[in-house]
Amino acid sequence: MKHVMIAGATGYLGRFLCAEYQRRGWHVSALVRAAKADAPLPADSIVTAEATKPGSLKSIMSGVDLVVSALGVTRQADGLSYWDVDYQANLNLLHEALACDVKHFAYVHVLNADRMADVPLVAAKSAFVRALQSADLDSTVIAPSGYFSDMEDFLNMARKGRVWLFGDGQLEINPIHGADLASAIFDAVDRKEARLDVGGPDVFTHRDLANLSFDVLGTPNRVTFLPDLFRRIALRLLPRFAPLHVAGPAQFFLTAFGMHMAGRPVGTRHLAEYFQDLNSRYTD
Repeated sequence: MKHVMIAGATGYLGRFLCAEYQRRGWHVSALVRAAKADAPLPADSIVTAEATKPGSLKSIMSGVDLVVSALGVTRQADGLSYWDVDYQANLNLLHEALACDVKHFAYVHVLNADRMADVPLVAAKSAFVRALQSADLDSTVIAPSGYFSDMEDFLNMARKGRVWLFGDGQLEINPIHGADLASAIFDAVDRKEARLDVGGPDVFTHRDLANLSFDVLGTPNRVTFLPDLFRRIALRLLPRFAPLHVAGPAQFFLTAFGMHMAGRPVGTRHLAEYFQDLNSRYTD
């Protein structure tokens, strides 16, 4: 039986990756900072270690065929930066994978990273990708367009009565469900693809996302378009005036929402159904 280690296993995507590899007949080891009894993972074994501390990783990948890392900082915590986690912690994992003769390392990156070099989160991820691609093992870099969960902001704005958009609302994105992304990652790694730019089955403009949100809620469609200059000004001001835990994610999302973010369409899950499920749980 082949053996995979999932890094970032307790995150949104990590849980889907564990479940997908188990479903496909692999032995799954979930790498976690601390085991949580109240949130069991679909894994055959739990490995407790801190990727930011290379000493704790010693020999944990013995017998592992593949490492898939979805490890990264979503919201800054514990005083750790993007460079501490998205770059250095993943680099520590890569060094240990090489020491244990792991044959393949897959990493979840960001679509259009080459156009977001000034965004700290993306810069740290991109630096790790360069190290990974120069390492002496097979590698796969997966760059998703965005998650269904990221789109919840549109539904939340609509619930408050108005959706605010930058520009004319015609930029496109095809967000993907975590389960569909996990399946696409498995297939890309299995084919030994070097890179996969991927998104969900449906492409939306930002205006489409606003319309979908109001349709799901059954409320009047109220959309306000702000000049894109406001978005660019916010990007300049955020690093100066906002705390890091606010500025970091906001810089990424504001930058991403200033460009087309559509990857290769895959999957069977649709955002409309996801929104409908969210709304039914909200109103229950």
